[in-house]
Order: sequence, then C-alpha cells, then structure tokens
Amino acid sequence: MIAMGITRKILSCLILLAVSKLALAAYPEKSIRLVVPFATGGTSEIVARSVANSLSNSLGQSVYVDNKPGGAGNIAMEEVKRANPDGYTLILGHVGTLAVNPALFGKKLPYDPNKDFAPVTLVAKVPNVIAVSAKSPYKTLGDLVGDAKKNPGKINYGSAGNGSAGHLAMEYFSSEAGIDLVHVPYKGSGPMLTDLIGGQIQATFNGLPSLMGQIKGGALRPLAVGSSERSKVLPGVATLSELGYKGFETSQWYGIMVPAGTPQSIIDKLQQEIAKSLKSKEDSKKMLEDGAVLVGDTPSQFATFIKLEQGRWAKVVEKAKISVD
Repeated sequence: MIAMGITRKILSCLILLAVSKLALAAYPEKSIRLVVPFATGGTSEIVARSVANSLSNSLGQSVYVDNKPGGAGNIAMEEVKRANPDGYTLILGHVGTLAVNPALFGKKLPYDPNKDFAPVTLVAKVPNVIAVSAKSPYKTLGDLVGDAKKNPGKINYGSAGNGSAGHLAMEYFSSEAGIDLVHVPYKGSGPMLTDLIGGQIQATFNGLPSLMGQIKGGALRPLAVGSSERSKVLPGVATLSELGYKGFETSQWYGIMVPAGTPQSIIDKLQQEIAKSLKSKEDSKKMLEDGAVLVGDTPSQFATFIKLEQGRWAKVVEKAKISVD
C-alpha cells in the first residue's frame, strides 16, 4: 500500500510536469495585457512600453499597455489580483504599490503585495530628481530650501498624484530639510510638467525619465538627484547626500508582477525574455537614454528586494509622517 501511494505521488508529479511543459510550449497563444497603475506620460509608461515592445518581438504575440490610474495604484492592483493566473495579465509593479502603500494604507490596502502577486523580475531603477522650471529664480537646491524656510507653506510642488513616488519623495525630503511645502497632486506627470514649466507650481521630485526630455530641451533645471550615486546621464548634478543630506536615498523602481498562482514555467519564461531584452542596447535604448539603471534579476531575487524595500519605506513613512492627502 505504501509503495502504491508513492507510485501515485510520482505519477501525479509527472503528470503536472507534463502539463506544465505543454502549457509553456503553447504560451503565449494570444495577446498579453500589461497593466500600468498610473496615467500616461510618466516614467511608468516609458518603462512599460519598452518591456511591452521587446516582449511582443520575442514572444511573437502582441503585448499591449493598459493604463489604469487611480487610488495611488491600488485600483489597478486590486483588479489584477483577481485576474486569471494564466500569464496573459501582467502588471507593472512599482516602489509605491509594492513597498510604500502597505505602510501608507495599512489594513485599508485592498491587496497583499506578497500573497496576491508573484514577482517576475525587477526591470529598472530610476533616480528621482528635484527639478524646477528653467525660468525659476532657484539656481541651486539651497535657494529652494532657503526660500521655503523663509516662506513656510507658500511654495507648491507637483506630483503625478496622491501616494505617487514623487509625492512620497518630496515629503521625505521636506521632513529631512525641515521645510513645509504644499503638495499639488495631478492626474499624471504630463499635466504636472506643463504647469511646472509654466510656473503654476515651483518644483517637483519626479522620476528622471519623465523629466529628461525637458531637461535636455532646456525647459527644466535639475537641482539634485535622489539616488545614492550620481546619474550617468546627469553627471554634473549632485546627489542629496553630497549636498549635506547624508544617507538620503530615494529612487523609483519598476518590475513585472503576475497574479499569484501563475505557473512557474510561465514566470520563468517571461523573466528570461525580459532579462534578455534588457541586455540588448536596441531594446533598452530609450530607458538607458533617460537615465534608468536596468536590472533583470530572478523572481526570487526580486521578491527579496521587495521585502527589503517594504521595511525601508515603512520606516520612512513613519519618520516623515507621510499621509495621503
């Protein structure tokens, strides 16, 4: 009886393995949706479209980007957690939705980033940059901080929305600098940048890819980089740590996630194809030009990274007393 039970278990394992191999061989048989939890025009879309284009080419099926903004990314995350775990619905994971929101929303968060999703790969890390209009009187970060201290509550900064990475980054910096800025949330980075350039708001702390075009074009002036090291595409701009805010670090990062229960074989195939594309200068040209640092790690490495970031941001949210407006 024991031998028969063992035989059945082995047979079951072999059947599951065979089914998994068949599913992998057939995958993908139709188009794949890549959900982005934010509005168009920001860093998230730049990263998502790069991944979608390269996967479309390598998988032989269309991978299309579907923007689902709202609720600091929570609306899209809640929708995707309920999607069929078959590899045909992916979501662009983000420092906000995966690491910050658990601390920010607590028990009100409508999803569990660690249980409702499976990580595929960390695609890119992106420096956050404090920037002002080229017409602004602020020539240095010291100018901005000095004016903010003289005029508390009178300087406006914009972000892509409540709970966005730019919102959290500036609140974090404000607490470290001892200044009081007024947050103006927008529905995406596009309209926020229009108002920043036009002078309706005075500053932003946004992801570099969304700012790079306007920096190159001379419409925006970068004052500081939030990453631990200077950006290769902005070598002349100092980090906040260099400017006296020792140990300060805030970067955005983006990775691909799938609903929990997605077959491991499909997760591995997606990871391998994305990692391959990130090594291709042609596939990743846009992200590299905009200052992204490309990664392409394994699912387990990405899972470990997410856990570490959750711990780090929980401390930041508590220390800076960050809340959603």
